Amino acid sequence: MGGFNLQELMSKAKSQYDTLQKKMQETVVEASSGGGTVTAKMDGRKQLLSLSIDPEAVKTGDVEMLQDLVLAAVNEAARKVDGAMQSTVGGMLGGLGIDGL
Repeated sequence: MGGFNLQELMSKAKSQYDTLQKKMQETVVEASSGGGTVTAKMDGRKQLLSLSIDPEAVKTGDVEMLQDLVLAAVNEAARKVDGAMQSTVGGMLGGLGIDGL
């Protein structure tokens, strides 16, 4: 098979998977909306860790605006997680020697 070792490749893949799982747990991103009115923290598994809302935003009584700000902050945090994980996975695939995927 010209030096192709499936068992070695599988072992590397398992190791990379374990590393990715650990990285996902350790990665924490933060995103805000409304100039910092709402701030969301999320881990690499896209679990929302915290959500902060400036008390002034509640005083206005504009529930629809507050809902939009919460959605924007959470969605931006999710995009940041995607970006962080994409670069991590890309580096790992290079380590497996299968860059062309």
